Order: sequence, then structure tokens, then C-alpha cells
Amino acid sequence: MPNPTPHLVAILAYDGLCTFEFGCAVEVFCQSRPEMGQDWYRSVVVASASEQVRGLGGVRVQADGGLELLEAASTIVIPGWRGPCEPVPRDIVDALRRAHARGCRLVAICGGAFVLAATGLLDGKRATTHWHHVAKLADAYPGITVEPDVLYVDEELLLTSAGSAAGLDLCLHVVRKDFGAKAANRVARRLVIPTHREGGQAQFIERPVAARAGTRTGVLLDTIRSRLAEPWPIEKMAAEAGTSVRGVYRHIRGATGLAPGAWVVAERIARARELLEDTNLSVETIARQVGFGAAMTLRTHFRRMVGLSPSSYRLQFEVGE
Repeated sequence: MPNPTPHLVAILAYDGLCTFEFGCAVEVFCQSRPEMGQDWYRSVVVASASEQVRGLGGVRVQADGGLELLEAASTIVIPGWRGPCEPVPRDIVDALRRAHARGCRLVAICGGAFVLAATGLLDGKRATTHWHHVAKLADAYPGITVEPDVLYVDEELLLTSAGSAAGLDLCLHVVRKDFGAKAANRVARRLVIPTHREGGQAQFIERPVAARAGTRTGVLLDTIRSRLAEPWPIEKMAAEAGTSVRGVYRHIRGATGLAPGAWVVAERIARARELLEDTNLSVETIARQVGFGAAMTLRTHFRRMVGLSPSSYRLQFEVGE
């Protein structure tokens, strides 16, 4: 069996393909990005030889080849499946199992979790899918710990996301793991979407992304991001936005899915991750720059949200002098 090619992403396609989720993977992993250098992703679209691929809306997909192409991939993306009650073809199940056995990363978007679940690889692990189908996933696969209200779940080589737009969050999470925060942020800017949303953020919110710049809430969120080192009690947020405490709570909750204080903590952690990945600043200095004040406070929040200490997280990245 050939060794997998670094950063070769294989995107599965099948009849009844959910075209939005397929498009998310194509947009992130298939676009030519010369600014990212020669090590950026290469991609192929893969389909079972037994199927003609027609996506929702009548779109026809011409695959690059059959399931044998999965043998060279380091990552396989599984877009939304054609239905939670639809059986998964045996050849796809077997190919995914073989890929996982050699250490390939499997990334399932939305209903793609049902394909991954059919392999048995998620048994004993956590996973998520679109909120409309989480009960069906839990009922059909009781061995899986189904997380009903998160954007995505990372179980090392097995990753799953909630519906539609959460697939973009998961794809950006993969970019971040492979190439760091700067690369993920650059791709997000090209897509005109938020640079990073934690996987544990709620799925079902009034607006899935922050309010656009130019609105009162959007300006406030941008102001806080640019001045994270300052304390941001909700009274200060309200004064900055020229609204009431109740109003600022409602608007931030509606725009981000998080209470104001929790959102600020998440933004501070996101910025701390960037600094840990891209600089040699001490943990104490980073804590002050992102607004936690003391290294101990940063460590407490960082371990709770990321699962590692800041120092352990930094070891995963090579930081230049």
C-alpha cells in the first residue's frame, strides 16, 4: 500500500450528494492558494465506481477517480449523506476503515456523520451532526456519545460537524491544526467568515456569525477584539455600544451564541492560541496581552477550553526565532 501523500485531501462524492457541504470542502481544500506555499493542500474528488454522482439540485459531479485514490490521502472529507436512514455502500465502509487503520484523518460534515458511524469507528467516541438529526444518530448508533449542541467534535483522526455552515468551521479547524492560526485566518478572510469559532459553541443560534461591521453590535465586537487587554465588564460594553446592559447582552448572545463574558473569554483564548503558535512570547506576557492579567488565569481557561496547558499546546508548533 502506498504511503499517504502529505496534505492530500480526498473529498467523497456520491449520488444524492449534499452540494453545500461538498462545496464547503471544495472551497477550503481545492482552491489554488499560491500565497500559502508549495506545501498547501492538494485535493481529489473520489466516488465509488458503481455510482453516477448527482448532487441536490441536479448538479452532476465528475470524480477524479474511484475509491482506490483514498489510499494516498492523508485526510478524507465526507460531506452530507443522502439521508440518515439510507444504508452506506459496503465498498465505502471498507475503504474508510482501511484508511483509518493506516492513520488517515476522516472529517465528516453534517450528515456525513452517518457514513462515519456506519464504519463502527465512532463507537466509544464523541460525535455530532445537524441538530435536526442528532436523535436519529443516537438511536441508530447507541455506542456513540452524540453531542447535540456543538459546532464540531475533534476526536483526533475522527472529526464531525453540525449542519451546513458548521462544516466551514470544521474545515478551518483542520487548516488551523495543519498550518496554524495565520493560515486559517487568511482562508477565513477570503471566505468572508469569522476566523475561528470553538467547536463547543452552540449550534442553534439566532445568527450563526457576528453582526456585520457597520452595525452597532459588529462595531462593538470589533472594538473588543482590538482591545482585548482591557477589562470588559458588561457595563463597559453597554457604554461603548450606547445601549443598555440588557440590550448588549441580547445582541451579543444573538450574534455569537454566547453570553458576553463567555464570548470575551473565547476571543482571548483564540488570540492566545495565535500568539502561542506564532511567537516566542512568555505565557505571562501573552496572558497580559489578551486580557487575562496573570498566567495562572490564562492556564485555567486555556486548559478548560483547549484541553491542554499553554506550554503543551505550544510544543505542537515550531516557532521561529
